Amino acid sequence: MKYLFDGFELDLVTHELTREGSVIPIEPQVFALIELLIANKERVITKDELNERIWGGRIVSEAAVNSRIRSARQAIDDDGAQQRLIKTVRGVGFRFVGEVETEAITVTLNAQPAAAPLPTPNVDKPGIAVLPLKLLSLDTRYEPLADAIAHEVIADLSRLHWLRVISGASSLKLRGEYNDVQDSARLLSVQYVLNGTLSLFGERSEVIVELTHVETMETVWAERFESAVDELIALRTQLASGIVNSIEQRIQRQEAKLSDQIATEDLDAWTSYFRGLRHVNRFNKHDNETALHLFERAISLDPEFALAHSGLSFCHFQNAFVGYESDISLEQDKALAAAEKAFELDPLDPVVNLTVGRAKYLRGLWEESNPWFERCATISPNNALAYYNQALVSNSSGATDTTHELSEKAIVLSPIDPLKYAFLGVRALGHLGNDNFKDAAHWGEEAANAPRAHHLIDAIAAVTLSAAGEHEKARYRADRIKQRAPDFKSSQFFRSLPVSNELRSKLDTLFADLGLS
Repeated sequence: MKYLFDGFELDLVTHELTREGSVIPIEPQVFALIELLIANKERVITKDELNERIWGGRIVSEAAVNSRIRSARQAIDDDGAQQRLIKTVRGVGFRFVGEVETEAITVTLNAQPAAAPLPTPNVDKPGIAVLPLKLLSLDTRYEPLADAIAHEVIADLSRLHWLRVISGASSLKLRGEYNDVQDSARLLSVQYVLNGTLSLFGERSEVIVELTHVETMETVWAERFESAVDELIALRTQLASGIVNSIEQRIQRQEAKLSDQIATEDLDAWTSYFRGLRHVNRFNKHDNETALHLFERAISLDPEFALAHSGLSFCHFQNAFVGYESDISLEQDKALAAAEKAFELDPLDPVVNLTVGRAKYLRGLWEESNPWFERCATISPNNALAYYNQALVSNSSGATDTTHELSEKAIVLSPIDPLKYAFLGVRALGHLGNDNFKDAAHWGEEAANAPRAHHLIDAIAAVTLSAAGEHEKARYRADRIKQRAPDFKSSQFFRSLPVSNELRSKLDTLFADLGLS
């Protein structure tokens, strides 16, 4: 989707602000602010909502808010005196008051689409159309809300550079015309369609959505969201976030599954990438090696494929983090080099920014890594890994009070994430840092019992259980570590998971008591 106003174009797909074809360089946070104001131009955006949407719920100073508003105005040739486009509503917030159009494509709704074959998957990055929600109520007052939810989902999905998202100007034109998912997919040339309903039952509302892979007509994901009718407007952003997070993971898994049906020699760059994701998220040495070769293949086919470089960085990260390779320093260097190459190619992709931060954290540069995680969260506020990695930095800096909040946000955003064990593990360390030993032991054990948890997570479980006085369970975890990684020493743990001096002092004692120092 593009917003057109006062000679400017705000492109939600490329994440660029342009004027007369020239790109105007702006920070991702400023872009997100302009987008938020334009998308909600019919109302005032309060300062509390700015904190939630732009700063991820963090309370920031009024000076910080004013600075971002000033930057936004400068980018679109406005200022505080004129307020031609961004108006300050004193004591309340801000509102976009300029005339806005959305870029549309010509679609003949009454003509029957030709019986063309469905789009061939995996030839290009996957495409998705979000159809307008069908209102199952006679109360037409809620029709705009049904469209607003679809718009929120489209806007959030457009932040994901690996996914081709059909603009709302096109997909929302199909309201009532093409109820058939396959017809809609042919018309819009996509492999995936999200459709759904909004139902009202007295004071309750229900949103049901379904994601379909069109060629196979397989329901990839479906979900029901319930709330009070009077809360639905306030919850629409949260609802959209939940939908987008589920879509992101389900499409990646579906594409990875489809790629397994293709002979290796026939893989193109995108299928190599998605197959690589399938392997790298299994978190073992063999699959990590397989993923590394697949990402290298994707890069050989498309040297400017930023996400493939990002995936390669994650493989080297795992090699160093878990100790799959003996030359840890070399793997750290390779992880950072691949991440920086990905950023050079696509600086506005959230995953790419996360990868740079993760590579810096691995080098022990945790203070330098945090701005990259914050930048990732600004570009894509639904990215669970951004908050998880910020929680890691909190433990490293000694700010363990914020660890719980950040790790909880990661879990809420991505409850079935392949890295859920890590989300739980960092929460356990946060409680240990605050001397909440019972809670630390609970979350440490939950982390170690999560699917694909590696021996470093067993180490977190062992020390937190020991701190809580559950010595038999702690000894079981320590013995398990020795079975899985016979050469393990606490120095490996601290190399992979640097923590504050205070927390390290506690951990040193606990590791020594367990014979792991």
